Order: sequence, then structure tokens, then C-alpha cells
Amino acid sequence: MLLFVRRDFVSTYKQTILGPIWFFVQPLLTTLTFIIIFGNVAKLSTDGLPMLVFYLSGITIWNYFAQSLTATSTVFRDNAHIFGKVYFPRLTMPLAIVISNLVRFGTQFTLFIVVWGYYLIFSDKIQPNWLMALTPILVVIMALLSLGLGMTFSALTTKYRDLAILLTFGVQLLMYATPVIYPLSSLPLSYRWLILANPMTSIVETFRYAFLGSGTFSWGGLGYSLLVSLLVLLLGTIIFNKVQKSFTDTV
Repeated sequence: MLLFVRRDFVSTYKQTILGPIWFFVQPLLTTLTFIIIFGNVAKLSTDGLPMLVFYLSGITIWNYFAQSLTATSTVFRDNAHIFGKVYFPRLTMPLAIVISNLVRFGTQFTLFIVVWGYYLIFSDKIQPNWLMALTPILVVIMALLSLGLGMTFSALTTKYRDLAILLTFGVQLLMYATPVIYPLSSLPLSYRWLILANPMTSIVETFRYAFLGSGTFSWGGLGYSLLVSLLVLLLGTIIFNKVQKSFTDTV
């Protein structure tokens, strides 16, 4: 598995000018874009928090889920040449993708901590609390959810290629159904339940509440996210194992 983790990490930025520096550049550019469009033009609420740290917190936690899901969803198609030559536990490949993305997350989380530390020292608008200790749990839940969804789509795209395009579009839409660019408290109560049905909502809100002191936190909501992630992982594993036996006939 370690070989696949290393391969995924190296291949992502091989023959790029900036290399791993893109780990920092991508979230910064996205954050600046959100500040201009959603903060200054659309005037969306940030619950009184500085826009830079508000948007960066959402982007940091969202990126790991989105990138793991997208990469895992094409594991059969991208590695058909390997699967057809030698046998090894097929689940190793999607697991390696989720683990290798932890390097990216760790780098972007470090960037967030630097910005967060600045506001913690020079501003009184953020009030962190002990829930920061739940960060590893949040990452694990996201890993399980992205792995389960990714394996499901990976299995389905061996036969239905259009799903890969649909997933890319769907992940972008899902971000807007997750409180990444807005706080949950800004939504009308009549629509809030729809956003809460998204298992990523409690994860993003918990992360933001833990580090910034603004947002919503619920043990029930976090438990719901964990339960959905486990169910999705179970379903994804069943579908993945069923398709892996004959996927070379359709890829």
C-alpha cells in the first residue's frame, strides 16, 4: 500500500513547475475568490468572523473530502492496466488514495493553522475551544464517507462512463449544499433541514465551531455523519468487491 501512496503523491505533481507548492496555492486562490465573490459582491454572512479565516476553514475541510472522492471514483478506470496484470487486494488502491490525500490535507491544514494563529493573536473575533481535539475524528469520518462513495462510483463507472462526468459536476454542486461559503445559522429554518441531511454539514460546522467559536455543534449531528459514512462505506465495499471480479470485461 505504501508504494501506491507514494505513487499517487508523486504522480499528482510530477512535471509541474510549482510541485507541492500547489498544496498552498490552490486553497489560497480559492479563498481569495470566495472573499471577492461571496464576501464583497454577494455580501454573504460569515457570522462576524474575518472572511479569510472563515472561508479557509471551510475550504480546508472540504478539499480533503472532495479530492478523495473524485480520485477514488476513477480507480478502476485509471488502474485497469495494473489490475489486469497482477493480482493484489483491490481495496488497497482506493485506500492508498485516501491515505495519500492526507498529505495534501496536512499541508493545507498547516496553512489554515498559520492564518488561524494570526487572528488568534491579533484579533478577538475567534474563540477556539476543546472540540479542536475532534479534528482527527472529523478526518476519519470524511475518509470513510469519501472512500465509500468513491468505491461505489468507481464500480458503476466501469459500465456507465457518464457517471464520472456527473460526479465531477455533482461534487461542485454539493459544496453549495454544504456550509462552506456560508454559516448554517444564515439559512431559514424551513430549509435548514435539507442542508443538515448532508453528512458533510456537521463535519464542516464542527470544525469551524471548534477552531473559530462560531457555528453549530451537535453530538447528534456528528453521530449522524458517522452513521451515514459507515453505511455508505459498507455499501461501497459490497459493490466494489462484486464488480472487481469482472470489471476488466467492461473497462
